[in-house]
Amino acid sequence: MEAGNRRTLRLLVTGGGTGGHTYPALTTVAALRDHAAARGLDLDVLWVGTAAGLEARVAAEHGIPFRAITAGKLRRSPNPRELATNLADMFRIPVGVFQAFGIAARYRPDVVLSTGGYVCVPLGVASRVLGRPLVMHEQITSLGLANRILSRFARRIALTHPSSIEHLPAGVRDRAVVTGNPVRPHLLRGNVDAGRRHFGLSADLPLVYVTGGAQGSRQINTMVEAILPELLSRAQVIHQCGPGWIAQLTRTAAGLPVGLRDRYHPVPYVGAELADVLAAADVVVSRSGAGTVAELTAVGKPSVLIPLVPSAADEQRQNARYLAEAGAASALLENGPTADRLLAELDALLRDPRARAAMAGAAGALGRVDAADSLALVLLEEARTDDKTG
Repeated sequence: MEAGNRRTLRLLVTGGGTGGHTYPALTTVAALRDHAAARGLDLDVLWVGTAAGLEARVAAEHGIPFRAITAGKLRRSPNPRELATNLADMFRIPVGVFQAFGIAARYRPDVVLSTGGYVCVPLGVASRVLGRPLVMHEQITSLGLANRILSRFARRIALTHPSSIEHLPAGVRDRAVVTGNPVRPHLLRGNVDAGRRHFGLSADLPLVYVTGGAQGSRQINTMVEAILPELLSRAQVIHQCGPGWIAQLTRTAAGLPVGLRDRYHPVPYVGAELADVLAAADVVVSRSGAGTVAELTAVGKPSVLIPLVPSAADEQRQNARYLAEAGAASALLENGPTADRLLAELDALLRDPRARAAMAGAAGALGRVDAADSLALVLLEEARTDDKTG
């Protein structure tokens, strides 16, 4: 579509359900807007997802038009309780494909970006039928079932890890390109002093940042709570525990010895200040989801990883093992994580600044701070090769 002397590039985005699928898409949209503008192109974006997914809220917050479709989840190993849900989803999938086809046929995108989640399958099918180029992005080392299906339709397959190529069907590997996993750019601009000031931290003690995700993790929270007195004897702790845990851990903080109480900072959620907290942290304790791993490596931060088990395709253990084998993290993988093991790993890092520096360097070597730009350029390349008529 022409707008005066400027052409409008139409991007249809699909993906969501979790932040791991949603935020890489959002970051890529921002990068694509900049690259398109540099080429004299305006960018028009339509996001398609589920009404209840995180993507609906994120799109609204950033002023991106959004259309909801029905989607059914594909379960490879359902337990008996899920059989009824699977049967219902069998009917939702063709409905979603029909809705996706109608939206894509009216919007006529120049290129389609899929970032994962079962909502992507209907749009992938529609893009194939309509002959619109699909660029699929995979965040995890192996492929989820939805992306395994979409890989056969995709014009280009953007991967986070080089090792993911061997998980692709042999016939589509020549379409793969390693871009990395897009990371929100503001996370790369954190300020150490601002992070310490925000929580009134001392400059004389190392800082451990603990996070179990936006809702917190029972496993991580209970492990950290059990080791607090010993851990606080040699470090300060910012603990993102989740809204459901803040009351209990605030009481725990109040019961600590007076000399340690001011070193522990439980908070329900770390929001806009996350970049500064990461910059100030000497060690991070966290899960090992794809988004978390991308962020930790992008900012080059030492970490102790506690994988969520089970996770899709055993993603988190694979991610943790990948970083640990590269010397970029310590991972609690064997024989189950315990509070004592967590304390031992933290103690080793807190006592040895050179070990932390080496781990930070190894993490940074794996990071791809240019991932959003790389994926945006792939989208531009594929849009240019598409039929521009109409």
